[in-house]
Formats: sequence, C-alpha cells, structure tokens
Amino acid sequence: MAGHSKWANIKHRKGAQDAKRGKVFTKLIKEITVAAKIGGSDLESNARLRMAVDKAKQANMPKDNIDRAIKKGAGDLDGVVYEEGTFEGYGPGGVAILVEFMTDNRTRTVADVRFIFSRNNGNLGVNGSVAFLFDRKGLISLSRDEDFDTLFEVALEAGAVDVKDEGDVFEVTTDPADFIEIREAITARGLKIQTAEVTMIPENTTMLEGQQAEQMLKLMDKLEDNDDIQNVYANFDISEEEIGRIMD
Repeated sequence: MAGHSKWANIKHRKGAQDAKRGKVFTKLIKEITVAAKIGGSDLESNARLRMAVDKAKQANMPKDNIDRAIKKGAGDLDGVVYEEGTFEGYGPGGVAILVEFMTDNRTRTVADVRFIFSRNNGNLGVNGSVAFLFDRKGLISLSRDEDFDTLFEVALEAGAVDVKDEGDVFEVTTDPADFIEIREAITARGLKIQTAEVTMIPENTTMLEGQQAEQMLKLMDKLEDNDDIQNVYANFDISEEEIGRIMD
C-alpha cells in the first residue's frame, strides 16, 4: 500500500482514531453541515451528505449529533458558516501533500498550517503544485479473511475500476460516482468491509526510510490533529519493516 492507504493502515495500528474520537466527530460534523448546506438535507438526492452520514455512523457518532449537523447546514438551526478549500505542499524527501480544510477563520487556518509545515520539515506550495499528482477515487478495503474471488467478481460486475490484493488487505478502487453502488453490492454479498471512502489516490509514490520516514509520519499526524483540517493525502510509501521499526 502507499500514500493514503499506507497512512490509514498506520493510524489503525497506532490506535490514533480511537484516541482522537472527539476530533473525528468535529471533522465529521463540519462535513455533514457543509454537505447539507450545499446540496440540501435529503440523503437520497445528496450523495455527499449520504457519504458523510455513513462515515459518521461508522465512527459511532450519536444520531442526535448527526441530525443537528444536518439541520444547521440546511438552515433549520443557527450554526457557524464554514469555508472549504485545499492547501498544497511538500514533506520530507519531496513528498507531495494535499490538505483539505474547512474553517470559520481562513487567516487562522493558513497561519496554523504554515506553522505545522515549517516546524516539521515541510513547506507550503502554490495552488496547483501537487494536486495534479492525485486522482479522486472511491477506495474500499476488506480483510484478507474475505473471499477474494467473490469480491473480484462482485466488484467488477458492479463497475469497479480495479480490485487488488495489497498484502494485508484487499482493495477495491471505484470512480466516485459509482462508489455507493459498488459498496452496497459488496455488502449485499455478505462481504465485510473494513473501510470505505472517497479519497485522493496518488499516481506515483516516493519511498521513505530512516529519519525522513519518521519526519513524514510526524508531519501527517500534526496536520490531521488540527481541527480545521478535514483530510490529508500524500504520495509517500514506507516499507512494513520500516513501519515496525518506527512504531516499536
């Protein structure tokens, strides 16, 4: 695995998601609110909102929190107005980094992100400097305990772009527009999904080791720890042996 998949796997092993559940909820509430504001509160007609609510449910967010976020976005309740956008930059070893943010204070967010990059061996780039290195795709991961042949058949029949054995998980790649339909087709066949999201997948990767690998993971962690940052994508790769060394 590489880039986003690699980072997701590292976070899972670190237990970072559970340790930062409060921050996860904050980011999900922002996404639900913005999705409802842009596309309305109807989940059937608003695919972005439906995916955001699905992610919130997977994170065990209380239903009341989800409903309140939808109502705020739809204008039924008073709420904060969020601006969304992206930052682009570079990490150790020249790794390309794409950051998606939602904020109620752009000036604060720009200052915070610039500080995080500068203090963790990275630097911000101009708009367009790295975005072209990533493609938006649906990514569905399943345990290797699932039957690969069945997964391969179901996913491709439903319109998946690719199905791969990535060593520790099976991964299905989809076009964003087909993501929900393919995910539901996989579930309908009794296959258990570990993670499913629309994400940014790098076209190529940069292998890191030693100090650069450690610095890269620290930079990713600091960026994701910021409340205004929704997602961080990077085109790094780190060997399983190196990950084991860093995490021991």
